[in-house]
Amino acid sequence: MTSSNTAQGSLQYAPLLGTLTVIPWTGERSDGERNPPFLLAYSLGDGREGAEAGEEAMHAVINQIGLRTGAGPIDVATSPGIPITLLVQAGRAVLTMPYLKAQCAVPPEWEEDAGATGSVYFILATQPWPEGVPGKPVSEEALRAFVGDEAVLTGAAHCLVPVSSLRG
Repeated sequence: MTSSNTAQGSLQYAPLLGTLTVIPWTGERSDGERNPPFLLAYSLGDGREGAEAGEEAMHAVINQIGLRTGAGPIDVATSPGIPITLLVQAGRAVLTMPYLKAQCAVPPEWEEDAGATGSVYFILATQPWPEGVPGKPVSEEALRAFVGDEAVLTGAAHCLVPVSSLRG
């Protein structure tokens, strides 16, 4: 079980997007190998003009920063025009990009996997998830149902974000 965290959005899209939230999780290790951990950003759909307007605003944000929905993951490390950074340090992840700055606590295995692989698989969902309320536990089953939904996956932007830390 994990908890979601509130993110800060820009003034331009904030009224339409409503509450932006991030949630971290790790996948199963295959043959003892570490895989990049996951970070999901989504809206609760509680924006001023409703969930549909929020979904349209999220599409605009994705396009504006150089990502695309429905495509395979983009490696931010080899795409210098995509302004997304991720700092991972002392059990916290800080995601920074236009229109969104989020800080969340991450479990030790998430931080270990991020450090070992050097990147995080970031999903920016356009579809709202009103059940993923910040500060409340999200069950593994609920997270799996949302992230595993084909409409959520194909409507989202996917990228690998390199991990940075304050350590030398």
